[in-house]
Order: sequence, then structure tokens, then C-alpha cells
Amino acid sequence: MIKRLALLTGMVIMTTIVFSQNYALKENISYIQESEQDSYRIERCKLNVYYPTDNTDYATIVWFHGGGLEGGEKGIPAELKDRGVAVVTVNYRLSPKAKNPTYTEDAAEAVAWVFNNIPSFQGSPDKIFVSGHSAGGYLALMIGLDKTYLAKYNIDADKIKGLIPISGQTNTHYTIKKERGLSFDIPYIDEYAPITHARKDAPPILLISGDKNMELAARYEENAHLDAILRAIGHKDVTLYELQGFDHGRVYAPACYLMLDWIKKHTK
Repeated sequence: MIKRLALLTGMVIMTTIVFSQNYALKENISYIQESEQDSYRIERCKLNVYYPTDNTDYATIVWFHGGGLEGGEKGIPAELKDRGVAVVTVNYRLSPKAKNPTYTEDAAEAVAWVFNNIPSFQGSPDKIFVSGHSAGGYLALMIGLDKTYLAKYNIDADKIKGLIPISGQTNTHYTIKKERGLSFDIPYIDEYAPITHARKDAPPILLISGDKNMELAARYEENAHLDAILRAIGHKDVTLYELQGFDHGRVYAPACYLMLDWIKKHTK
């Protein structure tokens, strides 16, 4: 057991982290149908499962990497390793080779795979949290708020134990706008904006952003907007943190410690 400090909006928070002694890693598991013929899907639609071998009924974090929906590779944040939870890291198709909404559809299929398969790793399907940084945070919100993506696999999005986007966009993602030739800077909200699908019965949500003076343009404000809308429509378990002193690229590390503490509270 180790104690760590995280600086959150000017306050010092003590986080307790429980270590598991033994872990195993299963790599490059395909989460799509064996009959798939699309070579790019076959290449990209793979995940890794990092799980404790001396524990059962543990929580699982499904982690989507960042990279603007145009780059990035699955990898486990060091801050999430050996903390008593499983971490499933996911690759998905990328723009411009793939176009919206294929990357979100991939993310949903990966989460459905986790629901169906984590029991075989001794994890609990009732303790699945969906998270990610930047573009990964956007994907987490989309599949958790727009129930149609997981419904395709007969999974109720409300069975997700919690959504934890780190610096995710809540408006329509800028890469989706780029694919359409729209302005990078001017906000756009349509059916591909998580905020459009805000609903009071959504899973518990932890929104984390970097310092609003150091983040990408309006990233904190987008998360604050979603927080305000969720509260206004009656969502009972949404929390927003601004991590002062951390920019967009560095915020995910301290956010992971905050995430672990929040997961612990939501799995008691």
C-alpha cells in the first residue's frame, strides 16, 4: 500500500492505492468477429488484457488511447499498473483511413467484448469502467451516453459502472469536423457530440480536465458544459475536476490516481 498526492483545483487530496502482487498480460486479442474480411479492421481491432492473477471479482478499466482519432497505440498508463484492477487497452481504426463513426463503433465492440469475456479472467462484469485520454475520453463518453452503439451487441450502456474521460471533447470531435471540412476552432454539436446524448440515467461520470489556462482551447469549458447539463437534467453522480498546473498532455498521469480513488469508492 502506498500513498500519493494529487493537486486538484488548489487542494491536496490523499489517494490510497492497493497493490496486487501478481499480474498477467494477454496481448493482441482480436475483439471482432472471426469472419471479418476488412484487413484494416483485422489489423487495428485488437486489445490487451492486464489482469491480477491473485484476485477475483475485481474491477476493470477499459482504456482508450489518445491521438486525435488519427494516431496512437494501445498501452497501459504506468499509474494504473498493479493497482488491484484489470486494465484492457484498446486499438481502434483511425482517421483518415477510417471515417466517423467507425472508430466509435470499434470502441463499442471492444467494450462489448470486455463485458462478455472478463469473467473468463475472473473479473466482474458488474465493475467495468470506461476511460481514456483526449480522443479516448471522447470515445468513452460517446459509447456510454449514446446507448445505440452498445445496444448493437445487446449490451445496456447503463451497465457500465462508470465513465471517466480525461480531457475528452464533449462537443463533436475536431477530427470529425476535419473530415467534413469544418473549422477546427468553431464548436459544433450534432449527433456525434457526447453532450447531445446527456441523460439523467447515464452511468456515474467523473470528468477530468487539465488547467483551463494550459489545456487545449475550451477543453475545460466543454467538460464544464457537460457537467452543467447533466446536473440540470437530474443526473445524480457527476463530478468535474480541473487539475491546476497540468496541460493537456501531462494531465492523464495525475488523473489516473484520482480515477483509482473514485473507482474504489464506486465498488464498495
